[in-house]
Amino acid sequence: MQLHVYQSIWGMNGLPWRARLPWTLEQQFERIAEAGFDGVSVSFTDAELARRVCALAVAHGLRIQASYFPTTVEGFATVFETIADVGREHVDHVNLQPNVRPRTVAECVPYLLGWQRLARQAGIPAYVETHRDRMTTDLMFTLDLLDAVPSLELTADLSHFLVGREFAWPIDAVDHGMIRQVLRHARAYHGRVASREQVQIQTSFEHHRQWVELFAGWWEWGFRDFRARAADDAVLTFTTELGPPQWYAITGADGQELSDRWAEALSMQQLVRDIWARIERETDQDRRDR
Repeated sequence: MQLHVYQSIWGMNGLPWRARLPWTLEQQFERIAEAGFDGVSVSFTDAELARRVCALAVAHGLRIQASYFPTTVEGFATVFETIADVGREHVDHVNLQPNVRPRTVAECVPYLLGWQRLARQAGIPAYVETHRDRMTTDLMFTLDLLDAVPSLELTADLSHFLVGREFAWPIDAVDHGMIRQVLRHARAYHGRVASREQVQIQTSFEHHRQWVELFAGWWEWGFRDFRARAADDAVLTFTTELGPPQWYAITGADGQELSDRWAEALSMQQLVRDIWARIERETDQDRRDR
Protein backbone atom coordinates (compact mmCIF):
# COMPACT_ATOMS: atom_id res chain seq x y z
CA MET A 1 0.00 0.00 0.00
CA GLN A 2 1.41 3.35 -1.01
CA LEU A 3 0.81 7.09 -0.79
CA HIS A 4 1.70 9.03 -3.96
CA VAL A 5 1.94 12.81 -3.65
CA TYR A 6 1.18 14.88 -6.75
CA GLN A 7 1.58 18.58 -7.52
CA SER A 8 -1.07 20.56 -9.37
CA ILE A 9 0.17 22.17 -12.60
CA TRP A 10 -2.49 24.86 -12.15
CA GLY A 11 -0.96 25.47 -8.71
CA MET A 12 2.37 26.34 -10.38
CA ASN A 13 0.91 29.44 -12.05
CA GLY A 14 2.71 32.63 -11.04
CA LEU A 15 5.64 30.89 -9.35
CA PRO A 16 8.26 31.52 -8.10
CA TRP A 17 7.06 33.94 -5.46
CA ARG A 18 7.83 37.61 -6.11
CA ALA A 19 10.04 36.80 -9.09
CA ARG A 20 10.27 39.13 -12.08
CA LEU A 21 9.51 36.29 -14.49
CA PRO A 22 7.51 33.10 -13.82
CA TRP A 23 8.94 29.65 -14.39
CA THR A 24 8.38 28.27 -17.85
CA LEU A 25 6.39 25.05 -18.11
CA GLU A 26 9.63 23.12 -18.56
CA GLN A 27 11.10 24.76 -15.45
CA GLN A 28 7.96 23.93 -13.48
CA PHE A 29 8.41 20.25 -14.28
CA GLU A 30 12.09 20.39 -13.33
CA ARG A 31 11.15 21.80 -9.92
CA ILE A 32 8.37 19.25 -9.39
CA ALA A 33 10.61 16.30 -10.24
CA GLU A 34 13.51 17.63 -8.14
CA ALA A 35 11.15 18.06 -5.17
CA GLY A 36 10.29 14.34 -5.20
CA PHE A 37 6.65 14.48 -6.24
CA ASP A 38 5.28 11.26 -7.70
CA GLY A 39 3.02 12.88 -10.27
CA VAL A 40 1.11 15.92 -11.46
CA SER A 41 -2.52 16.94 -11.75
CA VAL A 42 -3.29 18.19 -15.27
CA SER A 43 -6.44 19.79 -16.66
CA PHE A 44 -7.71 17.88 -19.71
CA THR A 45 -10.17 20.62 -20.74
CA ASP A 46 -7.88 21.65 -23.60
CA ALA A 47 -6.88 18.32 -25.18
CA GLU A 48 -3.98 19.73 -27.22
CA LEU A 49 -2.47 21.49 -24.21
CA ALA A 50 -3.03 18.40 -22.04
CA ARG A 51 -1.09 16.25 -24.48
CA ARG A 52 1.83 18.70 -24.43
CA VAL A 53 1.84 18.97 -20.63
CA CYS A 54 1.56 15.23 -20.19
CA ALA A 55 4.48 14.63 -22.54
CA LEU A 56 6.61 16.67 -20.15
CA ALA A 57 5.27 14.68 -17.21
CA VAL A 58 6.20 11.39 -18.87
CA ALA A 59 9.64 12.73 -19.79
CA HIS A 60 10.26 13.55 -16.12
CA GLY A 61 9.00 10.18 -14.87
CA LEU A 62 5.85 11.62 -13.31
CA ARG A 63 2.43 10.01 -13.24
CA ILE A 64 -0.71 11.91 -14.21
CA GLN A 65 -4.03 12.75 -12.63
CA ALA A 66 -6.40 13.90 -15.38
CA SER A 67 -8.83 16.60 -14.24
CA TYR A 68 -12.05 17.04 -16.19
CA PHE A 69 -15.22 19.09 -15.74
CA PRO A 70 -18.10 17.40 -17.60
CA THR A 71 -21.46 19.09 -18.02
CA THR A 72 -23.18 16.01 -19.50
CA VAL A 73 -22.82 12.27 -19.21
CA GLU A 74 -21.83 11.85 -22.87
CA GLY A 75 -19.34 14.70 -22.70
CA PHE A 76 -17.26 12.78 -20.17
CA ALA A 77 -16.20 10.30 -22.86
CA THR A 78 -13.92 12.92 -24.44
CA VAL A 79 -11.42 12.72 -21.61
CA PHE A 80 -10.76 9.04 -22.28
CA GLU A 81 -9.86 9.80 -25.88
CA THR A 82 -7.19 12.25 -24.71
CA ILE A 83 -5.95 9.75 -22.13
CA ALA A 84 -5.52 7.20 -24.92
CA ASP A 85 -3.36 9.73 -26.79
CA VAL A 86 -1.28 10.41 -23.67
CA GLY A 87 -0.93 6.71 -22.83
CA ARG A 88 -3.23 4.94 -20.41
CA GLU A 89 -0.24 3.48 -18.54
CA HIS A 90 0.79 6.99 -17.41
CA VAL A 91 -2.60 8.03 -15.98
CA ASP A 92 -3.57 7.01 -12.46
CA HIS A 93 -7.18 8.23 -12.51
CA VAL A 94 -9.55 10.95 -13.61
CA ASN A 95 -10.45 13.67 -11.15
CA LEU A 96 -14.05 14.50 -12.08
CA GLN A 97 -15.46 17.89 -11.10
CA PRO A 98 -19.21 17.54 -11.80
CA ASN A 99 -19.92 20.84 -13.53
CA VAL A 100 -23.71 20.58 -13.18
CA ARG A 101 -25.91 21.81 -10.34
CA PRO A 102 -29.18 19.90 -10.07
CA ARG A 103 -31.34 20.91 -7.13
CA THR A 104 -32.35 17.37 -6.12
CA VAL A 105 -30.47 14.17 -5.46
CA ALA A 106 -32.76 12.29 -7.86
CA GLU A 107 -31.65 14.57 -10.71
CA CYS A 108 -27.98 13.93 -9.85
CA VAL A 109 -28.10 10.13 -9.82
CA PRO A 110 -28.25 9.61 -13.63
CA TYR A 111 -25.14 11.77 -14.04
CA LEU A 112 -23.19 9.88 -11.38
CA LEU A 113 -24.20 6.45 -12.65
CA GLY A 114 -23.51 7.47 -16.25
CA TRP A 115 -20.03 8.75 -15.41
CA GLN A 116 -19.30 5.59 -13.45
CA ARG A 117 -20.41 3.47 -16.43
CA LEU A 118 -18.13 5.32 -18.86
CA ALA A 119 -15.16 5.04 -16.48
CA ARG A 120 -15.70 1.29 -16.09
CA GLN A 121 -15.90 0.85 -19.87
CA ALA A 122 -12.65 2.79 -20.28
CA GLY A 123 -10.97 0.86 -17.47
CA ILE A 124 -9.87 4.06 -15.72
CA PRO A 125 -10.94 5.01 -12.18
CA ALA A 126 -12.83 8.30 -11.89
CA TYR A 127 -13.22 10.04 -8.54
CA VAL A 128 -15.75 12.82 -8.04
CA GLU A 129 -14.23 15.89 -6.41
CA THR A 130 -15.89 17.74 -3.56
CA HIS A 131 -15.84 21.34 -4.74
CA ARG A 132 -17.77 24.59 -4.50
CA ASP A 133 -19.94 25.66 -7.44
CA ARG A 134 -20.28 22.04 -8.50
CA MET A 135 -22.79 19.26 -7.84
CA THR A 136 -20.88 18.59 -4.60
CA THR A 137 -20.82 22.20 -3.41
CA ASP A 138 -22.70 21.49 -0.16
CA LEU A 139 -21.55 19.00 2.46
CA MET A 140 -24.99 17.76 3.49
CA PHE A 141 -26.16 17.44 -0.11
CA THR A 142 -23.00 15.44 -0.86
CA LEU A 143 -23.79 13.11 2.03
CA ASP A 144 -27.22 12.57 0.49
CA LEU A 145 -25.52 11.75 -2.82
CA LEU A 146 -23.38 9.13 -1.06
CA ASP A 147 -26.52 7.60 0.45
CA ALA A 148 -28.11 7.46 -3.02
CA VAL A 149 -24.99 6.11 -4.77
CA PRO A 150 -22.97 4.19 -2.13
CA SER A 151 -20.41 3.11 -4.74
CA LEU A 152 -19.39 6.73 -5.35
CA GLU A 153 -15.64 7.29 -4.89
CA LEU A 154 -14.40 10.79 -4.11
CA THR A 155 -11.50 13.15 -4.38
CA ALA A 156 -11.76 14.82 -0.99
CA ASP A 157 -11.01 18.54 -1.06
CA LEU A 158 -12.20 19.34 2.43
CA SER A 159 -11.37 23.04 2.22
CA HIS A 160 -14.56 23.71 0.26
CA PHE A 161 -16.74 22.10 2.91
CA LEU A 162 -15.14 23.94 5.82
CA VAL A 163 -15.48 27.38 4.28
CA GLY A 164 -18.84 26.55 2.70
CA ARG A 165 -20.47 25.43 5.96
CA GLU A 166 -18.50 27.92 8.12
CA PHE A 167 -17.93 25.35 10.84
CA ALA A 168 -17.76 26.97 14.27
CA TRP A 169 -14.54 26.67 16.24
CA PRO A 170 -13.82 24.37 17.93
CA ILE A 171 -15.15 21.82 15.46
CA ASP A 172 -17.79 19.74 17.20
CA ALA A 173 -18.43 16.00 17.02
CA VAL A 174 -21.30 16.38 14.57
CA ASP A 175 -19.17 18.26 12.02
CA HIS A 176 -16.25 15.87 12.46
CA GLY A 177 -18.68 13.02 11.88
CA MET A 178 -19.92 14.48 8.60
CA ILE A 179 -16.36 14.97 7.34
CA ARG A 180 -15.56 11.36 8.22
CA GLN A 181 -18.53 10.16 6.18
CA VAL A 182 -16.93 11.88 3.19
CA LEU A 183 -13.50 10.45 3.98
CA ARG A 184 -14.88 6.91 4.00
CA HIS A 185 -15.44 7.35 0.25
CA ALA A 186 -12.14 9.12 -0.49
CA ARG A 187 -9.74 7.49 -2.95
CA ALA A 188 -7.77 10.68 -3.54
CA TYR A 189 -7.18 14.02 -1.83
CA HIS A 190 -6.67 17.59 -2.94
CA GLY A 191 -4.68 19.44 -0.33
CA ARG A 192 -5.19 22.98 0.80
CA VAL A 193 -6.06 24.41 4.21
CA ALA A 194 -9.09 26.62 4.77
CA SER A 195 -10.49 28.64 7.63
CA ARG A 196 -14.14 29.53 8.25
CA GLU A 197 -13.75 32.64 6.08
CA GLN A 198 -11.21 31.74 3.39
CA VAL A 199 -10.83 28.65 1.22
CA GLN A 200 -7.02 28.89 1.12
CA ILE A 201 -4.96 30.31 3.96
CA GLN A 202 -1.21 30.62 4.36
CA THR A 203 -0.05 27.41 6.02
CA SER A 204 3.30 29.01 6.96
CA PHE A 205 1.67 31.66 9.20
CA GLU A 206 1.89 30.72 12.87
CA HIS A 207 -1.58 32.05 13.69
CA HIS A 208 -3.02 29.57 11.17
CA ARG A 209 -1.55 26.58 12.98
CA GLN A 210 -4.91 25.49 14.42
CA TRP A 211 -6.34 25.11 10.90
CA VAL A 212 -3.29 23.25 9.62
CA GLU A 213 -3.55 20.84 12.54
CA LEU A 214 -7.28 20.39 11.91
CA PHE A 215 -6.73 19.39 8.28
CA ALA A 216 -3.74 17.21 9.16
CA GLY A 217 -5.99 15.38 11.63
CA TRP A 218 -8.70 14.87 9.02
CA TRP A 219 -6.15 13.62 6.47
CA GLU A 220 -4.67 11.22 9.00
CA TRP A 221 -8.09 9.83 9.86
CA GLY A 222 -8.79 9.37 6.15
CA PHE A 223 -5.44 7.69 5.52
CA ARG A 224 -6.08 5.24 8.33
CA ASP A 225 -9.57 4.48 7.05
CA PHE A 226 -8.23 3.94 3.52
CA ARG A 227 -5.57 1.54 4.77
CA ALA A 228 -8.21 -0.43 6.68
CA ARG A 229 -10.43 -0.98 3.64
CA ALA A 230 -8.11 -0.99 0.61
CA ALA A 231 -6.21 -3.85 -1.00
CA ASP A 232 -2.55 -4.39 -0.08
CA ASP A 233 -1.38 -3.07 -3.47
CA ALA A 234 -3.64 0.00 -3.43
CA VAL A 235 -2.31 3.50 -4.06
CA LEU A 236 -3.77 6.63 -2.46
CA THR A 237 -3.00 9.94 -4.16
CA PHE A 238 -2.70 13.30 -2.44
CA THR A 239 -2.33 16.41 -4.62
CA THR A 240 -0.94 19.62 -3.15
CA GLU A 241 -3.21 22.16 -4.81
CA LEU A 242 -2.43 25.62 -3.53
CA GLY A 243 -3.99 27.87 -6.10
CA PRO A 244 -2.82 31.22 -7.52
CA PRO A 245 -4.58 34.53 -6.80
CA GLN A 246 -7.22 33.78 -9.44
CA TRP A 247 -9.07 32.91 -7.19
CA TYR A 248 -7.43 31.34 -4.17
CA ALA A 249 -4.19 32.86 -2.87
CA ILE A 250 -4.66 36.05 -0.86
CA THR A 251 -2.72 39.12 -1.96
CA GLY A 252 -1.74 42.36 -0.29
CA ALA A 253 -2.50 45.87 -1.49
CA ASP A 254 0.39 45.59 -3.96
CA GLY A 255 -1.20 42.57 -5.64
CA GLN A 256 1.57 40.26 -4.42
CA GLU A 257 0.82 37.00 -2.61
CA LEU A 258 1.41 37.11 1.14
CA SER A 259 3.44 33.90 1.31
CA ASP A 260 5.62 31.60 -0.77
CA ARG A 261 3.10 29.16 -2.26
CA TRP A 262 5.77 26.78 -3.57
CA ALA A 263 7.48 26.55 -0.18
CA GLU A 264 4.09 25.82 1.36
CA ALA A 265 3.42 23.08 -1.23
CA LEU A 266 6.73 21.44 -0.34
CA SER A 267 5.91 21.71 3.35
CA MET A 268 2.51 20.11 2.76
CA GLN A 269 4.11 17.28 0.81
CA GLN A 270 6.40 16.57 3.75
CA LEU A 271 3.53 16.81 6.23
CA VAL A 272 1.40 14.16 4.52
CA ARG A 273 4.38 11.89 3.87
CA ASP A 274 5.24 12.11 7.58
CA ILE A 275 1.65 11.22 8.53
CA TRP A 276 1.69 8.21 6.21
CA ALA A 277 5.10 7.06 7.48
CA ARG A 278 3.96 7.30 11.09
CA ILE A 279 0.90 5.18 10.34
CA GLU A 280 3.11 2.60 8.61
CA ARG A 281 5.45 2.45 11.62
CA GLU A 282 2.52 1.93 13.95
CA THR A 283 1.13 -0.79 11.69
CA ASP A 284 4.48 -2.58 11.57
CA GLN A 285 4.79 -2.35 15.36
CA ASP A 286 1.30 -3.78 15.83
CA ARG A 287 2.22 -6.75 13.62
CA ARG A 288 5.39 -7.40 15.61
CA ASP A 289 3.46 -7.23 18.88
CA ARG A 290 0.92 -9.85 17.83
